[in-house]
Amino acid sequence: MKKSTFFADFRKFIAKGNVVDMAVGVVIGGAFGKIVTALVNDVIMPLVGLLTGGLSISDRKWVMTEAVLDEAGNVLKPENALAYGDLIQTIVDFLIVALCIFAVLRIFMKLKEKAEKKKEAVEEEKKEELPPPETAEDILKDIRELLKK
Repeated sequence: MKKSTFFADFRKFIAKGNVVDMAVGVVIGGAFGKIVTALVNDVIMPLVGLLTGGLSISDRKWVMTEAVLDEAGNVLKPENALAYGDLIQTIVDFLIVALCIFAVLRIFMKLKEKAEKKKEAVEEEKKEELPPPETAEDILKDIRELLKK
């Protein structure tokens, strides 16, 4: 029994076509993620911030203990705060990405359904055009009639 090495197995794995397709998908997904992040950060969140009083959503936080400063304004003890604004912004970002992926997949599935229906219709037409297959009895009857003539 031949043992395979790690690198031989890895080479077989990379040679598969779906690995390359997956890599392309990851690269395109990363670029798409940047576009969506820019949309959320630069368009949607400023509008949401305008509706919520002008403060950026990512700056929202709940301060549990205030920072302690000296007379010169230097921080002796930093504030303890729960910064929930970035979480909200990330959730909105995720929802937009999920919505876009859902829309693309839905369009893809609709197109696939149309193609399958069209293929089924073409196959049905072909079935109707073909004469029914002859049985051996029919062929023998035709031969007998030709011999009689």
